Amino acid sequence: MLRHEFQPGRLVAGLFFTGAGVLYAGDAYGAWRTPWFVVFPLVLAGLCLAGATGVMARAVRRRRDRRRAAAPEGAGTAEGAG
Repeated sequence: MLRHEFQPGRLVAGLFFTGAGVLYAGDAYGAWRTPWFVVFPLVLAGLCLAGATGVMARAVRRRRDRRRAAAPEGAGTAEGAG
């Protein structure tokens, strides 16, 4: 059982911020050279995608909740087929 609801928007944002961190870590380690301005588009794209993902997840969750509320008790189960 989940302790909290899944929030895919936060997952997407976290992945993009982790990617930005990896870019800077690689630069600090000397594996490659990362200009300072490269991270801005990466973070901005991540935030935009996270927002869009969050809006879509909320819409799906709302629609599913409305469907559950509108369904009669026991509909779609063997007990309700009676």
